Amino acid sequence: MSDADQDPQHWFDGEAGPVVRPYAMTRGRTSSAARHRLDLIAVVVPEPAAEDPGRDQTLSPEHVEIVERCLDSPQSIAELAAGLDLPVGVVRVLVGDLVDGEIVHVTRPVPPAELPDESILREVINGLRAL
Repeated sequence: MSDADQDPQHWFDGEAGPVVRPYAMTRGRTSSAARHRLDLIAVVVPEPAAEDPGRDQTLSPEHVEIVERCLDSPQSIAELAAGLDLPVGVVRVLVGDLVDGEIVHVTRPVPPAELPDESILREVINGLRAL
């Protein structure tokens, strides 16, 4: 056995606290079964039933923290990753779990390619003004 295996402080960082590997938080998964595309700008919105996520014993502390952060105001995947100091991939898996459990839902902004052309909108406004 190495000294690190015998040392109880091996999994403790003085500044960060206990060290937990990202794959332990996701149980080794790199993706979730969520059918939603969880890109960086996807916004996580709690469902009305998610008022007290701490009461749900099936949720990990990371799941609870994600829901609590979104209760104050919906946040994007990127904001959650930065706020939780976790890799984006881990946050995607955790949010996917919450979507599958119907604790949160994810909305995505409309891609610019799907927005109506500005000239069409101007013509509509001009047509309405002409009425």
